Amino acid sequence: MSSLRRRIRPASHDFVLRRPPPSHRHSGPSAPWPWINLNDEVDDEQLKSEAPPIPELCNHVDCNGCWKGYPQSRFPNWTPSQVRRSRILYAIKEYDRTIPCTIHHVDVDDRGFFMDSGKKEATEQTKDDFWEHLIHHHRPTNTRVRALFVENMSGPVLQMLGAKYNIEPFFFSSSLSWIPSRFQEEVRPGRGDHITITLTFLKTMDAIVASDSTSSAASEDTLAPGEQVINTQAPLVLRSGDGCSLVLDLLAVHLIRNVEGNTLISYHNSDREATSAPYLHERIRFAGQSVYWQNIFQRSSDPTFVLLTFIWHAVYAWDEALEALYAHICWLEISVLEPSNIFLTRELHIIRAHHLHYSSLLEDMKKAVTFTRDTPNPAMDNVPEEEKQFSRTLLEKECRNLLSEIGRLEMSRRMQDKRLKNVMNLVFSSVNINDSKRMKELTEAAVRDSAAMKQIAYLTMIFLPSSFVAGIFGMNVREITGTPQMNGSLPYYFITAAPLTFLTIWIVMAFQSKYLIDSSATFWMRLVWPWLLYKKVFMTQKKKEKEDVSLDTFRDLGAK
Repeated sequence: MSSLRRRIRPASHDFVLRRPPPSHRHSGPSAPWPWINLNDEVDDEQLKSEAPPIPELCNHVDCNGCWKGYPQSRFPNWTPSQVRRSRILYAIKEYDRTIPCTIHHVDVDDRGFFMDSGKKEATEQTKDDFWEHLIHHHRPTNTRVRALFVENMSGPVLQMLGAKYNIEPFFFSSSLSWIPSRFQEEVRPGRGDHITITLTFLKTMDAIVASDSTSSAASEDTLAPGEQVINTQAPLVLRSGDGCSLVLDLLAVHLIRNVEGNTLISYHNSDREATSAPYLHERIRFAGQSVYWQNIFQRSSDPTFVLLTFIWHAVYAWDEALEALYAHICWLEISVLEPSNIFLTRELHIIRAHHLHYSSLLEDMKKAVTFTRDTPNPAMDNVPEEEKQFSRTLLEKECRNLLSEIGRLEMSRRMQDKRLKNVMNLVFSSVNINDSKRMKELTEAAVRDSAAMKQIAYLTMIFLPSSFVAGIFGMNVREITGTPQMNGSLPYYFITAAPLTFLTIWIVMAFQSKYLIDSSATFWMRLVWPWLLYKKVFMTQKKKEKEDVSLDTFRDLGAK
């Protein structure tokens, strides 16, 4: 259990750097085995249970706090092992009890006005009072949508919201595990439904001080000594300009569309890099003052348009992040060509790895917008047909606008990736040119050394016969020095050494003459190399004289 807690601890900065890739197979209620892997055992007690798979909805009057049993009280198929694997158990049991959970409220009335409805805190001591407030507090009758921004979500608040609004545990498991998801549930024609949008987006923040933040901070016990990997979940530190970091953030929204009142729940991760609940609470209120969006909110009662403003927040964050990344790439294009900064090519590779990951995140956002467009609100069936058709047309238009912006972001990302590839090719070409220059210098030095060695070989060739004869005459052998007829004097030495030296030079020149005279000549023909060399020089001189005479004749004729 301790190893599991080390792996899923969400609060520390180290966890952000080490966050594993999401398990997409656990991202939605359409999977018949929530948070069960292929090799996991199935609970026999659950298979033998005769309890109804879908409990009756609770009126929360005499239930004596049914929220305490969530999620099993509403979803019996979620066994304790599944709740543990999904990290919901950790959120319920291991939350920080010293920090209050704060819920910020924004109400949208039937005129389309956004109003700050205050905030409500839930502590360990006041959780029962919070539950009473949650089930008995009635919002104003003219409230069209109530948005709840949950900061520092505690275990009891998670259970209370899940039990009060009958929320599928997949919303919490996807939010806690950063799994991109989009699904519709609780569809009741003419009444409403629930839709969940969970996606990861990119944003800028002040530079994070971390050891080699641009590379992976994978755990030391999983890597070999000296091994490094590129973790695209880690912050990407940009060292150009003022310096900033590109970090991944989470947008997790659960929208309850109902004719009796619409509720939007926004989950905010506790990491310091994540967008805080007060910040997004302020931004959504600010969006409500836009004339363009006021026209939409006043003319359509569909709460889905409020959800679109949350997605626009992610689009803005993407735009700022890619703008900062583009400036950094331009800086790298200039810096990387300097000889002292040639090792910045590693950073280019790291950025390209992040770019590939960003492509999948943008695709997830595109799918989320498409899902929102293709999932009409069942509660709109009770409004007049003209208003319903108008809202539908308007929703499709706004989703097209979002898709167009996402397409622009993807095009910008592809352009940046091409520039990265181009500058990397330029760097490699520069390196190859420098290597070619060094190889040329080494080749020229080798040629010079070869010429020197050739001269030494020629000198050795001249003195080799003399050395050989001197060695022979220097032997203390009776057959050479002890006979009366043999007198080992200098004349005998020169008489023997001179012919051998001459013969050696003649034979060597015969072998080398193929480079001077004619390579097609046989060895026996090259033995007369002096004649062939004289003939070649004489014929070349005669030919040149004839060409000079012909040229002079031509000039004389031209002068005449």
